[in-house]
Amino acid sequence: MGLPMRVALVIVGVLLVVVTPLVAVLPGPAGIFTFAAGMALILRNSRWARHRFARRLRRHPRLRALSDRALRRASARRRRMRAGA
Repeated sequence: MGLPMRVALVIVGVLLVVVTPLVAVLPGPAGIFTFAAGMALILRNSRWARHRFARRLRRHPRLRALSDRALRRASARRRRMRAGA
């Protein structure tokens, strides 16, 4: 995937995150899914955002555990196995 496509996907992700408060006033959980989709696009296509996100997770272990549980990451299972052994 080329650079222009990645930039376009990051812009779409930012727009989804920005639109989230407007969608959140609607009944139902649409705001949660809008925010999650926007963050997924940003984190998949921006190295800077991934590094910032990883630093935040290292600084806040409870947030890391919550995101690992929500995303069902294999790396989380490996960390738990190492911690328990």
